Amino acid sequence: EREREREMMGWRKCYLDLILVPSSLLFSIAYHLWLWRKVRTEPLSTAMGINSVGRRCWVSAIMKDNDKKNILAVQTFRNAIMGSTLMGTTSVLLCSALAAVISSTYTVKKPLADSVYGAHGEFMVALKYATLLVIFLSSFLCYSLSIRFVNQANFLINVPPGEEVAGRGPSPSVTVDYVCDLLEKGFVLNAVGNRLFYAAVPLLLWIFGPVLVFLSSIAIIPLLYSLDIVVVEKGGHDRVKMEVPSHEGNMACTIV
Repeated sequence: EREREREMMGWRKCYLDLILVPSSLLFSIAYHLWLWRKVRTEPLSTAMGINSVGRRCWVSAIMKDNDKKNILAVQTFRNAIMGSTLMGTTSVLLCSALAAVISSTYTVKKPLADSVYGAHGEFMVALKYATLLVIFLSSFLCYSLSIRFVNQANFLINVPPGEEVAGRGPSPSVTVDYVCDLLEKGFVLNAVGNRLFYAAVPLLLWIFGPVLVFLSSIAIIPLLYSLDIVVVEKGGHDRVKMEVPSHEGNMACTIV
């Protein structure tokens, strides 16, 4: 009977964590799966899709008039790399702080008070910090890979298409398409790193209980929706279309 009572007490303490935290993660995953499908099927209705088309148009314009715009390209890439570097540095600093907390024996790992809902056991507290550590490490990895791809595009964008390599003739591999693909990989990885960083914010509140995790996850989805979805008003504006060659066909860039 005592063992059953202990099991019941353990279940009463952690049932909120087992229900609310996975539900919060499922809401976030479901939203991003829906967003991914939206970007694939209706790219011009999302900020990511419009930005992707704009970057392809920009790369094409830079490589066509490289002599006049090469400095602009380098400065633009430098700003993008600085943003990824800042976020990557923040992620690795938070990882170091969490690793120090996990390895410490101080009371900082214990809940602030018994008023905090959810499980208070050592295993659950360690699980909270370990989950945050994995998310921040994954975010740092995405930022690092993003910097790698953007750096490669930074070099290749100043190579005119069809430029001859010494002793090897013209290089068919350095094309507008190839540079666009490198740049897109870098920005996609940067976006994934940002989303992981955003996902860690509700999980930080898990330290104070699972209820705050659930509420913050529900609140952040409408905010992300307002940033991700673009509402285009019909009529009233003149539009200029520019087509950029791509391996998926010509891509139209609409400038309002």
